[in-house]
Amino acid sequence: MHDLYFRYIVFFAAFLVLVTCTTEFIPELREQNQMLVVEGLLTDQQETQTIKISRSLPIGRNIIKRPIHGCTVAISDDLNNIAFFYETDSGIYVSPEMFHGEAGRSYILHISAPDVSGTGIRNYESSPAILQPVPPIDSLYYEKTIVRDLEFPDFDIHTCQIYLDTYGSNSGYLRWEYFETWILRLLFSVPDQKCWVSDHSKEILIKNTTATGQTYIKKQPVIYISNKTDRLQTKYSILVNQYSMNEDEYNYWAALKTLSDGSGGLYDVIPAAVPGNIRCIEDSSETVLGYFSVSAKSSKRIFIDEIFRGIINQYSNCITDTVYGDVPIRGIDTTVWVLFDRPAATPIPRRRILTSTWGCYSCTARGTKERPSFWIGE
Repeated sequence: MHDLYFRYIVFFAAFLVLVTCTTEFIPELREQNQMLVVEGLLTDQQETQTIKISRSLPIGRNIIKRPIHGCTVAISDDLNNIAFFYETDSGIYVSPEMFHGEAGRSYILHISAPDVSGTGIRNYESSPAILQPVPPIDSLYYEKTIVRDLEFPDFDIHTCQIYLDTYGSNSGYLRWEYFETWILRLLFSVPDQKCWVSDHSKEILIKNTTATGQTYIKKQPVIYISNKTDRLQTKYSILVNQYSMNEDEYNYWAALKTLSDGSGGLYDVIPAAVPGNIRCIEDSSETVLGYFSVSAKSSKRIFIDEIFRGIINQYSNCITDTVYGDVPIRGIDTTVWVLFDRPAATPIPRRRILTSTWGCYSCTARGTKERPSFWIGE
């Protein structure tokens, strides 16, 4: 008995040592500090072309982009034409009016940026890239899916999968991005009851048809919308942009997709290990993050306004309190807001429903009251 008790004490003491001596392992990852980051896309559309230039922070810190002010940015083509961009906001450089790419032409991005010390200038340029033509999006559509609720089997939940059909590109590589807009209508008749909310794609959508030789792509998934969002509550619209790519750019996006889809472990791909197409002229060993994309672009938009059942109510917990009578309310319009105010009517006293959540009182917490120029109908 005493021997067993002694073993227990030894085991418990060893366990305490292991627990109290465990410290977090933070590996030292050698990476250049404040690397140049370039986000740029040149299309064949008569629209504003934008180049964003910033510096990264070292791995292990919060991801914060620091815009670089005072750069010289230009794009040249294979006919020795050159267009200089101008800075509209810190680190954001836009094209002169009516400047755009043309299919079959080759383009190079040129950047002169202040170095990290701020005392000198470093010059960068991209590899030449040919603007490949892109086919139009043949069809953009959705399919409603019924999901059975295990708790309430007689109650249907509707979800939505959006697809597109398109012809394959000459290069065999395509990329897509989308922009969503939907109507948000709050439950109570408050002054800011109706807004338009917008979002954009976060995932990387790419396709390589060189191995299969596909000439037509059918039912390419774009986005799945579950009932856990209020996107389909009233009316929803999505704009999908389709871009052409060459093999180098496809490999870049594929590497980034591997990174974003990974678990974030120590041995996953890190951003500095994803090669872009931009180099420093003075120092070829300097790592530059980002990619200068040269792409033809086609677009298609659809609206969805049919009824979807089982959509989550994100505003079910808005009511904080109910006040009866004409008693004063502390913090009105600063920390609490009136969702409903029913005047007194004999013998019923005045009743006010309150919320302490600004987003329950004003839809501008998530969106804008300005109607989008492309919106059709309500």
